[in-house]
Amino acid sequence: MKRSLICLALLTLVATVAFGQVKRNDSVETQIVALEKMAFEAWKNKDRKFFEDHMAEAGQYLDLDGVGGKAQYVKAIIDNNCTVTRYSLDNTKVTMLSNDVALLTYRYAHDAVCGGHPEASPLWASTVYVKSGGNWLIAFHQEIAAAQAK
Repeated sequence: MKRSLICLALLTLVATVAFGQVKRNDSVETQIVALEKMAFEAWKNKDRKFFEDHMAEAGQYLDLDGVGGKAQYVKAIIDNNCTVTRYSLDNTKVTMLSNDVALLTYRYAHDAVCGGHPEASPLWASTVYVKSGGNWLIAFHQEIAAAQAK
């Protein structure tokens, strides 16, 4: 009887954990990474419309100056004195937090000069995407300089 109760408890625990996980979806992962690469192209080309169309209205970003909303993000990324000549993303990982929320983490390197000064590179970044009206939108983005190799 005691063994049966223990087995039942373990089975319940395993089932709870299993059903609590969101199924991995390679198609969604491909879409999310492709969107992030499109965001980099839009940054490079100062494409304001991309960010206006692909960032959630309540979206936020975090940088050295603090937290900002969609309008500040679009302004900071487009209305700047930056020239981007190259970028690359690697170590991409998409974690599905729910069927409509995805967390993308990655490392990126770039050649960018802002205000006459080279920007830090490489960086680690994360972007949270939410699905709204059938489209994946940027809900949150942040970056931090990667540690230099020793």
